[in-house]
Amino acid sequence: MGKLDGRVVIVTGAARGQGEQEARLFREEGAEVVVADVLDEQGHGLAKEIGALYVHLDVGREEEWGAAVDAVVEAYGRVDGLVNNAGILRFNTLLDTPLDEFMQIVKVNQAGCFLGIKAVAPRMSDGGTIVNTASYTGVTGMAYVGAYAATKHAIVGLTRVAALELADRGIRVNAMCPGAIDTAMSNPDAAPDGATDALYRKLVPLGRIGRPEEVARLALFLTADDSSYITGQPFVIDGGWLAGVSIV
Repeated sequence: MGKLDGRVVIVTGAARGQGEQEARLFREEGAEVVVADVLDEQGHGLAKEIGALYVHLDVGREEEWGAAVDAVVEAYGRVDGLVNNAGILRFNTLLDTPLDEFMQIVKVNQAGCFLGIKAVAPRMSDGGTIVNTASYTGVTGMAYVGAYAATKHAIVGLTRVAALELADRGIRVNAMCPGAIDTAMSNPDAAPDGATDALYRKLVPLGRIGRPEEVARLALFLTADDSSYITGQPFVIDGGWLAGVSIV
């Protein structure tokens, strides 16, 4: 038996990176997975490969959320879980960040998470789960990613409020706070194996960048019954980065 047998789970930004690994792992654990993304070719390919449903979804558009949830309920009759994984990252100083760029990041990361909760929770089975992808930068600061960090701080707060408001239905809401993870978002130039790790070797106590499969396992824990008494919490997964700086 899988940990998610009989459950229907939507994963946003699932065509690649962390979302892809979450979709693969959830399917292996018995869930009916909904691959949601704007990358239609990659999303369709993954859904076909793992036996999932693909839906086109721009998470910043409320009408697309409504259509996506309608498609899921039509296909499976229910929805039990949501992983708000979709997100974007831009590097810039605060003073050099154009308002349009700031608002684009807010729309995808922050509003996308809000709209997901708003669209899915009313139609979610009691006892369902929502996992929001925040960030290491959602619990501390980091230069040159101010807009991104602002949205990830907001997601942690949104997670806590949603956990309080949905608790009477047994819906648990938690947040993941990944540090540096080897995905196309954090490694856009597709540096060869080992090159990206070198950047973090002295910053991260475990001496390497994280793997999307490791984040997927945390998402599974927070979606499965293993975490049945946990809600409203941020979970940092960062190789010890947040713990502090070693002087040795």
